[in-house]
Amino acid sequence: MAVEYRGCSNLVYAEVTGDDNETSGGYITGEVKPLAPVAEISKTVETSSEAKYYDNVAAIVIDSEGSDTVTFTIAIPPDETLAEITGRIYDETKQMFIEAPRVNKYFAVGYILGEVGEGEQQKYVWRYKGTFGVPDETSATKDNSTTSNNMSLTYTGIYTEHVFTNGGGTGKAAPAKAMAMRPSETVTETKFFEEVATPDTSFTE
Repeated sequence: MAVEYRGCSNLVYAEVTGDDNETSGGYITGEVKPLAPVAEISKTVETSSEAKYYDNVAAIVIDSEGSDTVTFTIAIPPDETLAEITGRIYDETKQMFIEAPRVNKYFAVGYILGEVGEGEQQKYVWRYKGTFGVPDETSATKDNSTTSNNMSLTYTGIYTEHVFTNGGGTGKAAPAKAMAMRPSETVTETKFFEEVATPDTSFTE
């Protein structure tokens, strides 16, 4: 049966507060928070391939994989959220977004692709480490149309330093089928997104 994605939802984020392989450390994240209502999600992967020639023929191919770029088309998020994910300052007393020099922070980002239905499939996704770019802003004068402006937010994802036991290496993401990530377990939206779900996390209800 052909499978397609139709829909996206539940865009959330959590700050990565630790990422190493020390006994006392590991991969650690903060509280999972809602980011913004999402209209579209697209992902591209930086890759390159080059053939190496021996004895006058292409004998081997060297592949290289770089960062992932995920673009979220979203409704305008609260200033507090935008300040946090872009490393800016938000003064709650003055309710002021301050474009101070950025503090570099890493975040995990989670979302749902698709809806469950005939010919459709739903996946839960956590991307484990990356940074959010400063989004462009556009606003136009109001007229007699229904035109309005949303926001395009770019997330650059990289590999963790932490090596996960399940999978035997570092990771950028591990999308999971919504209903059967593991044969003996039921994966629910609540369970998967209550914290950052990694390949080593148990999802037993």
